[in-house]
Amino acid sequence: MNRNQKFYLAGVLLAGSILLAPGVASAQDIIHYETGHVHPIDVSPDGFTLAACNTADYRVEFFDITSGVPVVLDVVQVGIDPVSVRFLTNTEVWVINQISDTISIVDLTTMLVRETIDTLDEPADVVFAGSAPLKAFVTCSADDIVQVFDTTNPGGGSLSDIPIEGEEPRALVTNPAGTRVFAAVFESGNKSTIIPGGFFTVTLEPVNDPSGPYGGQNPPPNSGGGFSPAINPLLPVPPEVSHIVKKNGAGLWMDDNGGNWTTLVTGGTGLGSDRITGWDIIDNDVAVIDATSFVVTFAEGMMNICMGIAFNPITNEITTIGTDATNEVRFEPNIKGTFTRVHMATFIDTVPGTVSVTDLNVAHLDAAQGGAGLAYSDGDVPQAERDKSIGDPRGIIWLSSGKGYVSGMGSNNVLPMASSTTRTSLGATIEVGEGPTGMAKNLAETRVYVLNRFAGSISTIDTATDTVIDTVSFFDPTLARIKVGRKHLFDTHKNSGLGQIACGSCHIDAKMDRLAWDLGDPTGSMDPVTIATHNMGMGLTFLDDGPLTAAFTVAWADSHPMKGPMTTQTMQDIIGKEPLHWRGDRQGLESFNGAFLGLNGDDTVLSAAEMQEFEDFLAAIWFPPNPFRNLDNSLPTSVPLKGQFATGDFAKAVGTPLDPGNPVRGLRLYMGTEAPNDHLDGSLNCVTCHSLPIGNGADSILNSTNTGYDPIPVGPLGNHHIGLNSTDVSTNIAIKIPQLRNAVDKIGFSKTQLRSRAGFGYFHDGSVATLAFFLSPPTFDMRTDQDISDMVALMFCFTGSDFGTPPENPPA
Repeated sequence: MNRNQKFYLAGVLLAGSILLAPGVASAQDIIHYETGHVHPIDVSPDGFTLAACNTADYRVEFFDITSGVPVVLDVVQVGIDPVSVRFLTNTEVWVINQISDTISIVDLTTMLVRETIDTLDEPADVVFAGSAPLKAFVTCSADDIVQVFDTTNPGGGSLSDIPIEGEEPRALVTNPAGTRVFAAVFESGNKSTIIPGGFFTVTLEPVNDPSGPYGGQNPPPNSGGGFSPAINPLLPVPPEVSHIVKKNGAGLWMDDNGGNWTTLVTGGTGLGSDRITGWDIIDNDVAVIDATSFVVTFAEGMMNICMGIAFNPITNEITTIGTDATNEVRFEPNIKGTFTRVHMATFIDTVPGTVSVTDLNVAHLDAAQGGAGLAYSDGDVPQAERDKSIGDPRGIIWLSSGKGYVSGMGSNNVLPMASSTTRTSLGATIEVGEGPTGMAKNLAETRVYVLNRFAGSISTIDTATDTVIDTVSFFDPTLARIKVGRKHLFDTHKNSGLGQIACGSCHIDAKMDRLAWDLGDPTGSMDPVTIATHNMGMGLTFLDDGPLTAAFTVAWADSHPMKGPMTTQTMQDIIGKEPLHWRGDRQGLESFNGAFLGLNGDDTVLSAAEMQEFEDFLAAIWFPPNPFRNLDNSLPTSVPLKGQFATGDFAKAVGTPLDPGNPVRGLRLYMGTEAPNDHLDGSLNCVTCHSLPIGNGADSILNSTNTGYDPIPVGPLGNHHIGLNSTDVSTNIAIKIPQLRNAVDKIGFSKTQLRSRAGFGYFHDGSVATLAFFLSPPTFDMRTDQDISDMVALMFCFTGSDFGTPPENPPA
């Protein structure tokens, strides 16, 4: 048992929860993470045996496929959340357990786990390559590392830890000779980033800079000198906000109106530039690893979420499938039903510098909308046309003939491919079970086996007729409410106007896409912020008097529909933490129902019963255990801060690496008990707003005698009342006090390094690049670089169980 398994058990014990048998109901009756598959199905070298990950049951299912269809052989218990399986030999299988941080090596002669190997955080896939001794290459997605093991002595430890310049390398493939390994970078980005422009306390920000393309107009226009759609004349002046730009093929940073912001992004002459000169953002989609020297190069320019990867034996191409976002385009009415594309990108395995990208849905959508390149001119086509689309692609496989198959986890189908750029026919798809992810083929290539993650089954496709000839189910302990509610997050045919998107297109696996979006609506109306609907300042007067600057004393303000960019938030454990979204302008999940029409482009919203199904599903999703905690779930005293850099406000020069931090001391700083730093924000502490254990605002309000906090009754739809404050420096006056449990998942953006790994960071719009910069302003009374390091280390340790504090701990 490794550290994450122990954190898992410690978290259950500390929470007072237990795992119950399937079908036994409880408020928290199962630990569920909605962990995404990577390569969950494989066939033995001799073609006799099929292995499939049963992620929900922590097992691998084995089938005899000598007849062409799977016949159950046995099951083997492995670690927590197996996501990938690969045969090394006919009798040895390697299983990647993502939550356990382990590899289970299964011996098929005994049907037992022969050996368990510890890995770095969140392993995702494994392939075998290189000269003797054959090596196992394992992506460790949370650490952005590929670990290399000797297959003849895997317990001897990693031979090498290869750093990958990218966020979350996951899916792997090799060339036939085994001389190169290719790792798809899951959160690779799309060359978009944020320019700050919505802060009260900054004298001159880049968006407001007179040298900018619109002379400092904020918000910038998106249609010539005006706005499309036109602004509702009944609205007040919209707030100044930040702005999304994207790097084009010529290396220029442009917005959706043709505005050129290059000098304000790359540290040029603009007075408001907040990046160092020569700054750039990487777009590394596939890492190419030499299996002998471990030297790494990259293929770029494919998509922002790289989900699956395979080798095409006819063209010698590496093919990657995934989704690409158009987040640089502003306003919900302008991206209705069209905000995500499904891409296949290819390059010759020896020439990663030349990449070709194909939209897998563009041809049939273009035909459905009249041709002449009109595929995305309208976010709505008839249902029959939507059903031809593929959405949320997770698996890809090629036959020796050059024919291929792509599985759509969101569209519940498999797309036959005649080549790397062409579907077999305009509308041909193969309907399989719900949630298809990985695929494998038999030796004769007459069958393709598809693992249907959500259905708990395997479909067998006849490759001659492209029809499903058999479906076999396996035991799936997933609770009914999870299975029933999943479709409302993932089903692209049910929930969108073009059949290629769903809520899960941005909330990938119920988490984030690491992007910001401007989903404002100039035609909208103001959303009132009232004491009847919001927990305004939790009864603390110093959170209820507007931005804390001499120039601005505005108190609460209603929410403007032109809200500016906001980063995608996770859907993990959001139920019971209402109101939702950054401004707390959604009283409950039901308030998002209109997005199925206005954003996804569907014909109808969900019924009340369907919304309850959606809510019940989301309520079951937990945050994973924390990899930085000690084995007993206590805080360590030293955490390395890889990729975190000094702000230049103290002794360390700006951009130099931070020293390791002490989260135990960080918690004292957070609580205001570390002398002489007894307060970190004037008379306040971090915990004043970000109450423990999860760091969000309190679901209570200071009573009239200032002696304690009274709980707030839940609303008519069961919604809670997490605290808002109006003292934020944002021009969006009312901001919900957000939880802090996924702060470590948002690292990667840096404005002090020449090559940033991400384009968005912290604050509601992602404009604050790092935790160190968030904590360094004079507003917080940090006094040394070590103070910063200790607080950053605490943020790294926030997920998992609590810190031994009361269930909710605002100041008395």
